[in-house]
Amino acid sequence: MNKKIGMIGSAINAFTVLAFAICMLIDFTFGSYFVCIILALSFVMMISAFETECRTECKAAGKAALVFSAIYATLIVIVYYTQCTSVINDNLDESAMKILAYKYMGLMFNLDMLGYGIMALSTFFIGLTINTETKADKALKALLLIHGVFFLSCFLMPITGIFANSDGSTSSGGVIALEIWCLYFLPIGILSFLHFKRS
Repeated sequence: MNKKIGMIGSAINAFTVLAFAICMLIDFTFGSYFVCIILALSFVMMISAFETECRTECKAAGKAALVFSAIYATLIVIVYYTQCTSVINDNLDESAMKILAYKYMGLMFNLDMLGYGIMALSTFFIGLTINTETKADKALKALLLIHGVFFLSCFLMPITGIFANSDGSTSSGGVIALEIWCLYFLPIGILSFLHFKRS
């Protein structure tokens, strides 16, 4: 069962990262929001499966990764479920839209950045637990650990106010940054699937 959940979670994760990249390229906003919800849920499945493999000396790191994955998923589901319901249905007044609409880069955008920062912590801690028996697992471990660096930027940049009054969520620069993240994260889902398939 653990192996199946890991494989399914990893496969869904890889698929949703690819779907997110496509939705961004074709400017399908609802699609990009919706797949982020599925991505977050599949990430918890993937991390949960990794946590079950933890050796005794790595259990604290595994549990930290699992808890951080749950925090990430909670924040992301709140952000994007809000976009797919209240915001997309256009039943908010202007002041509420400025707070809740992701495109205004206010509260929801900041929570999204926080969520992905916490996701980076989760990948870092689970990366510490990966037993590198194959070249693919070595690559997976490196990608997970390096991804942890994103925590600092995701956590600190919204605090500086750098995104205030910006159109970065819809600008070409914002799209390019997200596409680069997709290119980085897609191999994590694929390598994780291969890891669970071999285990």
